[in-house]
Amino acid sequence: MNTSTAIKFVAALALCSIALSADALQIEPRSSWGAVAARSPSRISGAVDYVIIHHSDNPNGCSTSDQCKRMIKNIQTDHKGRRNFSDIGYNFIVAGDGKVYEGRGFGLQGSHAPNYNRKSIGIVFIGNFQNNAPSAQMLQNAKDLIELAKQRGFLKDNYTLFGHRQTKATSCPGDALFNQIKTWPHWRQN
Repeated sequence: MNTSTAIKFVAALALCSIALSADALQIEPRSSWGAVAARSPSRISGAVDYVIIHHSDNPNGCSTSDQCKRMIKNIQTDHKGRRNFSDIGYNFIVAGDGKVYEGRGFGLQGSHAPNYNRKSIGIVFIGNFQNNAPSAQMLQNAKDLIELAKQRGFLKDNYTLFGHRQTKATSCPGDALFNQIKTWPHWRQN
């Protein structure tokens, strides 16, 4: 095998690995964390242009499924109550128990980033990531989720990745997480 063929083979293996990883991603449904029904959900037709990354700013995050589900439920209660959102603001939640949870899900408008809600998927990492980055598993789960969104036609292939701080004046998603996502494909300075 010549060098050119070997490089193409390795590249093909890497792409297959990414696709298999995204296909293997298990997303916990809303029912798993006791979601209350949304008020007047708004559908988004077609693939969106952006992924916006957030952190929940919970100081200790969560490491067990029970803790994570309780935190997600509390986020939804706060968003629907105090903030008067129609539902939890995020499309998906990446948790410290190694799972991804469905928030609003694919194809529904979130309430997570002003001026971007109709054209983005909002992904929140549970925890505060100002000083420390999320675990390698959490980071990989988010990457797999983004790949899955592309595969299923909910996200354009040429999407742009932003941290929440790029859409409004906030420190979210924390410096450590922001520094991580700046190394991912599709992150762009705005």
